[in-house]
Amino acid sequence: MATGTRSWSIDAVPDQTGRTVVVTGANSGIGLEASKVLSGRGARVVLACRDPRRGEVAREQVGGAAEVRALDLADLASVRDFADGLDGEVDVLVLNAGVMAPPLSRTVDGFESQLGTNVVGHAALTARLLPQVTDRVVWLSSMMHRFGSIDLADLNWEHRRYRRWSAYGQSKLADLMLAYELQRRLTLAGSSVRSVAAHPGYSSTNLQQHAAGPFARLNKGLQDLVARTGIGIQSAEAGAWPTLMAATDPDLPGGSYVGPGGPAEMTGAPRVVGSTDASHDAAVQNALFDQVEELAGVTFGLPR
Repeated sequence: MATGTRSWSIDAVPDQTGRTVVVTGANSGIGLEASKVLSGRGARVVLACRDPRRGEVAREQVGGAAEVRALDLADLASVRDFADGLDGEVDVLVLNAGVMAPPLSRTVDGFESQLGTNVVGHAALTARLLPQVTDRVVWLSSMMHRFGSIDLADLNWEHRRYRRWSAYGQSKLADLMLAYELQRRLTLAGSSVRSVAAHPGYSSTNLQQHAAGPFARLNKGLQDLVARTGIGIQSAEAGAWPTLMAATDPDLPGGSYVGPGGPAEMTGAPRVVGSTDASHDAAVQNALFDQVEELAGVTFGLPR
């Protein structure tokens, strides 16, 4: 099967026996559904969850050799403790956890919550675990990256008026740009580790519970409509397919971006998709990567 074709199906996920996959935010939604498949194919899946109690409930659904470890991406001390306590090789690191469009709040370390959780926490985790990663890192972006912009002078929303959807778009664009830039630096270092990205399209998950206001009401109405008609949105199970393809396709090149292959990339079997011109701005990618390293208090140790 050729990489990136629309004929991809869940049957394309190869045997994962002997492999270790870390999935952040694995207790629900896309992370949970991807973990089920990976475990079912034989992987040891580490469910990295902010709430270990919810993680244990998820572990019962995932089965196999799954294990739960506490990880709060909004707390860099928790990220450090998680990484320090994870021994052995990590074949695949899936950066799935995230928050979407909450009211303005700040993490333990003072970051705007979407920047801190979706970007800085994941970057800190990746830098700390990268020496153990043998295959690839998968960054979860979003269709909303198309509406994002990177403000290098105020990533942390300290001077601008906070707009929750602009902050979400910035965070998802940043994730995608970090995926591209990490691949560039890995290539310069002569590493065989791949950095790829994926997005789930429009999927029925609980991520929208963090949203408020008109979008939350609109989203609830859309989900009610879909429950009656089955049109316009895909299940969390199908939404996990791009993540699974990005995490397991042996022929997927580093720097790829995987999303649904249907109209507007909202639903459908996954394939390699494109991204905005802004996401490919090499100068901004480089500056963003350096700034996020500084914010996270880590270094990837890769050539620039």
